[in-house]
Amino acid sequence: MTLANFGLYGLGTMGTALAHNIAENGFNLHVASYRKVDMDSFVANAPAFEGNFTGHDSLADMVRDMPAPRAIIFLIPAGQAVEEAIAQARPHMQPGDVLIDAGNSDFQDTRRRAADLEASGLAYMGMGVSGGEFGARTGPSMMVGGTASVWEAMRPMLEAISAKFEGEPCVDHVGPDGAGHFVKTVHNGIEYADMQLLAESYGLMRHGLTISPAEIGAEFERWNNGPMRSYLAEISAEVLQTIDPKTDKPLVDVIVDTAGQKGTGRWTAIEAQKLGVAANTVEAAVGARVWSAGREARAVGEEIFAPTRGTVAVTTAQIEHAALATRIIGHSQGFDLLSSASDEFGWDLDLSRCAEIWRAGCIIRSELLSGIADAFRNAPPAGLLAYAPEMAATLKDAVPALRAVVGAAIAAGHPVPVMTAALAWFDGMTQSRGTADLIQGQRDFFGRHSFARVDGGSGHHGPWAD
Repeated sequence: MTLANFGLYGLGTMGTALAHNIAENGFNLHVASYRKVDMDSFVANAPAFEGNFTGHDSLADMVRDMPAPRAIIFLIPAGQAVEEAIAQARPHMQPGDVLIDAGNSDFQDTRRRAADLEASGLAYMGMGVSGGEFGARTGPSMMVGGTASVWEAMRPMLEAISAKFEGEPCVDHVGPDGAGHFVKTVHNGIEYADMQLLAESYGLMRHGLTISPAEIGAEFERWNNGPMRSYLAEISAEVLQTIDPKTDKPLVDVIVDTAGQKGTGRWTAIEAQKLGVAANTVEAAVGARVWSAGREARAVGEEIFAPTRGTVAVTTAQIEHAALATRIIGHSQGFDLLSSASDEFGWDLDLSRCAEIWRAGCIIRSELLSGIADAFRNAPPAGLLAYAPEMAATLKDAVPALRAVVGAAIAAGHPVPVMTAALAWFDGMTQSRGTADLIQGQRDFFGRHSFARVDGGSGHHGPWAD
């Protein structure tokens, strides 16, 4: 199929940035927005590309006025807004037209919508887009789910506007129906864990080693020249070294310590639970955001318990090694989740390619990802990234520091939930015989759930069954 007529619906921050990117790469674009104020702002601030845009008063007007075949990109809030947009566009579409949901939709919604629209000759693509406003404007990382023939038709435009890593576009077709949105969801779950990891590292240095924000920022800059190099380390360094012009204090000290969330990290944790995959680093990061929102309750808790926060007997180098070990384990869990979902939904995800797509343009881009791509090309033992030879060698070197940092932090009363979760996963996954034998005995005792014996067979019961 050939797609030559592009439209974009939703001219908020991300939509406007992506529209400018598309136009700057030489593609004409029809635009409309569900809020009039967004359209007015877009028209007022797009003079350089005004010849590339055709504006419309509504989505229905845009679809009706565009020549077929049409490809309409949605950049609108997930959920009901997408349902309403589909309902508005559908009566004016023809077989061969395409709707592309570039928001953070639930992948199960994307699977349902794709099946419904494709049954009537239309195409539906779920496209994860990462990189924020700057990425959308200059080149995002994009994970595309949908029919392969539709991807091929869209490919020239999407590759043109994508981020590039050493000249290679950071966009690809990852699988059918909801695969693109699922990969983006897991990306965001890893992002939650990585952000919390850096916050824990900052907290230990700030409150456990009494280092100033500016000095911690400089330390993160040093990290960014080594294996911990990443976009998140880079921006954390800048945040910590920024001075508030109003108070002359470190800006971080005047920011309320409540972290927002839009739900994708929580979705990652939920899907991991559904698929039976351990993703406790993501769960810990989501939990930390939840308790950060309970600011008043935290103040009451401090008053009741008056905890003493002591000095942590570790070095910044140990914290860096602990962070590296935690990052590898967090990514290992995320890719394990991708693998399990691929098997469950028949997506045939290429995990190496997923890592490569994330090397530029996205929020979790880091030094680690090229090594991850190589690891999956060589099929790591048991399918786990942490067991790949290069990753395992790094963990052998770094886990002692992780153990020292977590132990010192707990002893001194400093919360490090993601580091703690990573260490628990490592210890649990490196013992051939654990303690679940007792749990299975308990289950058989109270519920006759039976157990397997090490000397053979399943379906056994203990003597308590009588």
